[in-house]
Amino acid sequence: MRIADFVRVKKNSLTRRYQQKTVPITRVVEDYIAGDIDLTVDTFAKLLKHKHEIFDFRFVSSHYSFLLTKFLPQVIIHSKAQDTRIAQDHYDIGNDFFSWFLGKPMVYTSGIYKTGRETLEQAQQNKIDLIAEKILLQKGDKMLDIGCGWGTLLYNSAKKYGAQVTGVTIAEQGYQYISEQIVKQKLQGKVNVLKIDYRDIPRQKFDKITCVEMAEHVGVKNFNKFMKQIYNLLDDDGIYYQQVAGLKAGLWNMESLVWGLFMNKYIFPGADASMPLKWYVAKLEKARFEVRSVETIGIHYSRTLNQWHENWLSNEDKILGAYSPYWFRLWDAFLAWSTNIAEEGHATCYQIVAHKNRPKFNRKRFIGKKTFA
Repeated sequence: MRIADFVRVKKNSLTRRYQQKTVPITRVVEDYIAGDIDLTVDTFAKLLKHKHEIFDFRFVSSHYSFLLTKFLPQVIIHSKAQDTRIAQDHYDIGNDFFSWFLGKPMVYTSGIYKTGRETLEQAQQNKIDLIAEKILLQKGDKMLDIGCGWGTLLYNSAKKYGAQVTGVTIAEQGYQYISEQIVKQKLQGKVNVLKIDYRDIPRQKFDKITCVEMAEHVGVKNFNKFMKQIYNLLDDDGIYYQQVAGLKAGLWNMESLVWGLFMNKYIFPGADASMPLKWYVAKLEKARFEVRSVETIGIHYSRTLNQWHENWLSNEDKILGAYSPYWFRLWDAFLAWSTNIAEEGHATCYQIVAHKNRPKFNRKRFIGKKTFA
């Protein structure tokens, strides 16, 4: 079995590369999304079934260039201007673009599966309800959601649980979408959305704070300050929920490394705070939080990514009618490879519930309450 069995070379200068038995996966991904090769199998996911026979996972020259000119400056700077530009470059591609893989829920984070047979919509509802249960959300709670996406958690928390909810985003299209939904769903006075950088959140107190797969974008440089900011925004008796895509300590290999660099270069630039679990726990405890519960939901994320990928492929004609083949191929590779990486445990997702580490905090309230999915 050789890489040539799975690709058709369209650019003559690459012919020699694909005469080898194996090719660095980074080269294959970049040639594929550039349109310089076609696959002889239907999707990138089918290619990955043979990854150990046709790929190798060594560094290539583009890695070094990216590390020096993009990755390191992003890690070091993490200014408001830089983070806003990077986030808007991704999240403002187009609401239609995201709807073609996120589907009706418009939730860009891992769902939760109770049977494994749920639709994507059911899995996302499971996750939203699980968050509410883990933070003991109740009527009248003042809730803050940092990095609120398209607002699905906001609407559900207000309508189903009676919370007074504020969402924060820096994505223009997401902000406009939520603003329209607040009116459409008659949630004026119950849901509020702010288009601001998280560092500009007004100083007030909230009973519950959620941050669902946004903390990675804060960056290693700013993470301690972010945890202190959450601490100061949270009521003394409040509960903080952090869902974060992270790495598995002790399961590091070259594939997970080159996949992470691919993700940072093409999908989530600046999201350098994807770390092992112990790192997040240490940051929370340093900021004077007590960790209530931790759950690893990587296999749920793999299933979610797989359903996103299925949606993406089923909407190929619509995508190619509105966007270039580059975007279709990039998301094909991203969703397929990430599904595989999460399934094998190289990357994962953590749900962490915490509160202030105060002697007077009422810990008895958690007795008999939901802890895990």
